[in-house]
Amino acid sequence: MIHTACGLDCPDACAMIADPAYFPKLAADTSNGALCSLLNKDMFQSPRIEIPRIGGVEVTMDEALDAAADALKASPSLLWRGSGNFGVMQEVTDLLFEKIGGMLTKGSLCDGAGDAGILKGRGVNRTLPWEQVAKADVVVVWGHNITTTNTHIVPYLEGKKIVVIDPVVTAMAKKADLHLQIAPRSDFYLAILLARLTFLEGREAKGWMDEYAPEYENFYDFTTDFRIKAILSHLGMGLDDMGSLLTYLQEERVVFLVGNGVQKYSIGHYAMWAIDSLAAVLGLWGREGCGVGYLGNSKLGFDNPFQTQCKRVSKVATRFGDFQTVLVQGGNPAESMPDSNRVEDELEKVKNLVYFGLYENETSKRSSIVIPAKSFFEKDDVRLSYGHHHVRKMNKVIESSIGISEYDFCRAIFERLGLEGLKAEQYYIDAWLGQCQKHEDHYISPEYQENPYKEGFGSDDDEKFVWIDEFDDSFENVKHLRKFRKKRDKTDQESFWLLTPKAKHALNTQFRRGDSVQLHPGLGYSKDEKVLISSEYGSHEFIVHHNKDIRTDCVLIEANVIGVNKLTPSIESEEGESACYQEVKVTIERISQG
Repeated sequence: MIHTACGLDCPDACAMIADPAYFPKLAADTSNGALCSLLNKDMFQSPRIEIPRIGGVEVTMDEALDAAADALKASPSLLWRGSGNFGVMQEVTDLLFEKIGGMLTKGSLCDGAGDAGILKGRGVNRTLPWEQVAKADVVVVWGHNITTTNTHIVPYLEGKKIVVIDPVVTAMAKKADLHLQIAPRSDFYLAILLARLTFLEGREAKGWMDEYAPEYENFYDFTTDFRIKAILSHLGMGLDDMGSLLTYLQEERVVFLVGNGVQKYSIGHYAMWAIDSLAAVLGLWGREGCGVGYLGNSKLGFDNPFQTQCKRVSKVATRFGDFQTVLVQGGNPAESMPDSNRVEDELEKVKNLVYFGLYENETSKRSSIVIPAKSFFEKDDVRLSYGHHHVRKMNKVIESSIGISEYDFCRAIFERLGLEGLKAEQYYIDAWLGQCQKHEDHYISPEYQENPYKEGFGSDDDEKFVWIDEFDDSFENVKHLRKFRKKRDKTDQESFWLLTPKAKHALNTQFRRGDSVQLHPGLGYSKDEKVLISSEYGSHEFIVHHNKDIRTDCVLIEANVIGVNKLTPSIESEEGESACYQEVKVTIERISQG
């Protein structure tokens, strides 16, 4: 029996036990004793790349590596890495690009805006341990569909009072004690309003704030700049709703579990910073059974052996056409990046597009050189987590003649280009594990704190919490929606917020792909009707599925659906260099069946 861990991009980072004789049957070492369908089924049913090819012609691995090495001699070159596999050895290719003078990307397609907001207030993004969630009386699930994206935290919620804040009536919302179905892009306003009402009721944690966040009077003044009635109208809520929510927030032990949904906008860092500020008003930091959980910094406290001085370009709005050679590693920018029409045009300009990954996708089909990779069951690696503090050695489960690992790919290119300086694979694995605390069958991250922020904020825990004190926006961001609004007004079309949550049987554009748009049945569209969804960035046809759990001012298209990113904008958040997938409004048109 071999102990290993899942490498898929997920906060659960599940531990597993496998018997090579019965692979792919897996045994779970998780909080609920189960593994998701991605591991049990979906990833093994996806078409895998087995043979390298050049220009569509099948070749040997040596021939493909020779061609890749020749392509990487061209300058400028770029490494664009996806997030389908979170083993640390993915980053060894950074060392290669440093040696050849190539470029890497910066920013995030996922959580960068939220992380930036956390850094503004707390100074450092520490992960909230699940054991603190287990001690809570109330858990507020805010913009976080945990039954799809974070299932192994669910057992820690048993026996708690649950509040859900989300534009969608999620599975957790249906079981919750209270659900507020707020408007999209309104999380900032709700957090500010709750903070102001807490001050007005005299329920603020004054003693805690005096010690750890002494500038709170300035923050209170900031909250008074926002009109209560206007915010309530925008939220679609009343004071009674706020009163009900405040009753839960005034319990002894409260935890906020915040998801990516609150920050997929240009103002995403403001939303996260405002939620953290609300938690500070309530005095939730550093107390048992309290805190705010978001995607933590998995590398916090580590000395990263793959750190380089490479120049970087935006991951959100990469201008691929500026490069002679682009190596796409484990990603699918043609479909996963926002504004697919722009991305496809840019990829067509690349002279040498090299794809290195597991599965066929829209990017591999466009590539001049395709090199199959090994799965995380076929190599050794180390798995960190942005959802908890466990670090696990990913031990090879099976031998496979298919593909090549990231380390072996890197070593092969080093040799072909006559480069020096790459250390043995085991050196890098030991470099990561050697910085951790050993604990039974796993390791603990070096920056683990049982009760984060108990002593203060910042990297040395000796700083004060910094309150949000600025906000330059309106209920609808005029800057990014003005052109679309004018176009829509000319045709008198109604517009809708686009929601792009994760899908249960897919990991972004990996595994099962759909073709549906989910609309509230009250909008009058028939089930299975074909419609054209349009934004100022593009259009695509989708099949209507009814979903009474979403607001009537929204359309929901899951992130795995083919064509969804023809609608999304290639703009970066104001802080965090993050994608803003939901900073867009769309229109709906019926497609004539004749």
